[in-house]
Amino acid sequence: MSEQSTDLRETVRQRYAAAAVKVTEGGTACCGPQPVEVDENFGSTLYAADERDTLPAEAVAASLGCGNPTAVAELREGERVLDLGSGGGIDVLLSARRVGPTGKAYGLDMTDEMLALALANAERAGATNVEFLKGTIEAVPLPASTIDVVISNCVINLSVDKAAVFAETFRVLKPGGRIGVSDVVADDALTSEQRAERGDYVGCIAGALSFAEYRAGLEAAGFTGVEITPTHPVADGMHSALVRAVKPSVADEPGDTAAATDACCGVTSCCTSDERTTDPSTTVAEAKAASGCGCRN
Repeated sequence: MSEQSTDLRETVRQRYAAAAVKVTEGGTACCGPQPVEVDENFGSTLYAADERDTLPAEAVAASLGCGNPTAVAELREGERVLDLGSGGGIDVLLSARRVGPTGKAYGLDMTDEMLALALANAERAGATNVEFLKGTIEAVPLPASTIDVVISNCVINLSVDKAAVFAETFRVLKPGGRIGVSDVVADDALTSEQRAERGDYVGCIAGALSFAEYRAGLEAAGFTGVEITPTHPVADGMHSALVRAVKPSVADEPGDTAAATDACCGVTSCCTSDERTTDPSTTVAEAKAASGCGCRN
C-alpha cells in the first residue's frame, strides 16, 4: 500500500473513531446520545421511523450512511449476512432481525471505537445472532463461500483499494449469493479532480467511483446482473445509489463442473459437514494444508 493510501485509511479511521467516541460519551449524558453531525443526505433519517424505533439510541445516533441497504437486500430467514464497514451496528442489528434466529449477521470494521460501540449496541438490543469482526474490507477475515448476502452503507467509496473490496466480496459469497449496497457514485462525466472539488475523501465524495467504474469493477471481480440505481443527490453530479449484483451460481458458470465450481481450497462444500476432496487421492486435511486454506475446521 502506498504512503498516500495509508494516510487516507488512517484519516478515515480517525474520523469514525471520533464519531464513535462522541456517541459513546453522549450516551452517558442526561439527554442521551446525540446524532453525529451530517447533512440531510446522510444518517439515520434515511431509515423508516419504525426501524429506528426498534434499535438502541446509540446505534441510530452513530448512523453515517447514505442509504438503507437492508431495505434492498431482500434478506430472508436463515441467511448469513455480512456488513462491510459496520460502524455502530445499525445495519447488522436490522439484518439480524430479518434473518431471524436461524440466520446470522456479521459486522466488519477496522475501528476499535466503533466495534466497542457496536458490541454494546448488540447487547442493548439483546441480539444473539450477531458477530462483529475487526479487519479491513479489503481483506475479509471469513472463509470463502460462506455468506449469502453482503451489504454495506456508504463505505466502499472510502476504500483505498476498491478492486480488492470487490474481489473479497465475491470470494466470501456463496455461489448464487448477492450484494445489496448503498454507496456514493459519481456521474461518468466527472473526473477524479472534479469529484475532489465537490467534497473530501473522508466525507464520502472524493473517493467515489463513477457509475461506469463501479459496474466495471464488479464485473471484473466476477459479478453478474449489476444494477446501480441513484436514489438522491449528495453533491453536484454525485448520488447516493443502490447497488445490486449476483455471484453466479454453479449452473451459471460456463466451462466449470459442479465440483470444481463448488470447490474451496481443494474441497467441496468447504467448512460444512459435507466436505469432500476434489482429488480422491488426498484427505480433506491434506487438501487444505496444500492450498493454505484459512478454513481448517
